[in-house]
Amino acid sequence: MTVYAYLSGVVSAGFLTAALFFLRFWVRTRDPLFLSFSGAFALLASAQTLLAISGLEGESRALIYLVRLVAFLLIIGGIYRKNRIRRAP
Repeated sequence: MTVYAYLSGVVSAGFLTAALFFLRFWVRTRDPLFLSFSGAFALLASAQTLLAISGLEGESRALIYLVRLVAFLLIIGGIYRKNRIRRAP
């Protein structure tokens, strides 16, 4: 259990680092795609932290996985919005 908690912390820190990385690019460019990625990685970090802290087993973990679903939908929505914008020639 100790190794699992340690590795979950490392994964959470990686997700949080990615969120801050994309947030820095959003501040520079104000591109909504970077904000979507930043928010999604922050949600993934919180979901991983909740999984590690809660100690839930089996079916009771399903609610935490909904947070991951929201994160992936946020990424898909950001990509869709970015590709939907038509640029003038």
